Amino acid sequence: MKIIITGGTGFIGKALSRVLVSKGYEVIALTRSVRPSDIAGVRNVVWDGCTSGGWAEFAEGAKAIVNLAGENIAAGRWTARRKESIEKSRLDAGKAVCEAVSRVKVRPEVVVQGSAVGFYGSCGPQPVDENSPQGDSFLAGVAGRWEKSTAKVEDLGVRRVVIRTGMVLGHGGALAKMLPPFNAGLGAFLGSGHQGVSWIHLNDEVRAIVFLIENQGCHGVYNLSSFNPITSNKFNTILGEVLNRKIFFRMPAFALKLALGQMAEEVLLGGQFVLPQRLISEGFSFENPELADALADILD
Repeated sequence: MKIIITGGTGFIGKALSRVLVSKGYEVIALTRSVRPSDIAGVRNVVWDGCTSGGWAEFAEGAKAIVNLAGENIAAGRWTARRKESIEKSRLDAGKAVCEAVSRVKVRPEVVVQGSAVGFYGSCGPQPVDENSPQGDSFLAGVAGRWEKSTAKVEDLGVRRVVIRTGMVLGHGGALAKMLPPFNAGLGAFLGSGHQGVSWIHLNDEVRAIVFLIENQGCHGVYNLSSFNPITSNKFNTILGEVLNRKIFFRMPAFALKLALGQMAEEVLLGGQFVLPQRLISEGFSFENPELADALADILD
């Protein structure tokens, strides 16, 4: 059975591809690069990021399309052009998925639509779950429109799952940016440090996506994050302990905003304590639910 992944050569996409291949799936990774995949059993297919041209044929009778494509939100200050690019990259990918599904006779069984816990905005100390309302921040708006970008596939009879993912921890991603300063003894607390950090081990992220693909009764929105969200202060303290590094500094909120503007305000200083209620109720079991154990597993 074929599974198509937009963003298949990214941090999550590559890890997902490896697991799917090990389970016997044929994986089609949509990419802007012409290079062949370095993962045996994965076929890289070039696409333009905004249409189904050149890849719609693979959607015929596919097991799933997993839509993870989207520009990195944490790569520097958000200019007006960058914000437009962050949103456009996601909406274009969703439009392409709908186009591909509409063009084939035998529809894919399921579309897994990427999203993020930023959907809830900055929520303070109150925990949130899948029934909590959408926030009013830039990221919340982008996440909401990203989710809706593939809603039309449901009208075509295709099951759809939306995954609101927390900070994914693994070899790469956000953790790769944190490690150099921490290892150099320059790790710092961010602002007040009371903001929530909803995180998930890459292994559990991938396992959850496969779980949602293979369980036909799963549909709608699912939070993909550990059931143990913590404060930013606690997260950095535990990371320092795992690395055997003490934290001596605190980066004031005003300095972060001065350096990175709205990106700092929403990504570094804002946060939420997200609970994966629906995932647990469906019977999913986390292998790495505790942060210290998760970090030790990754950094061992």
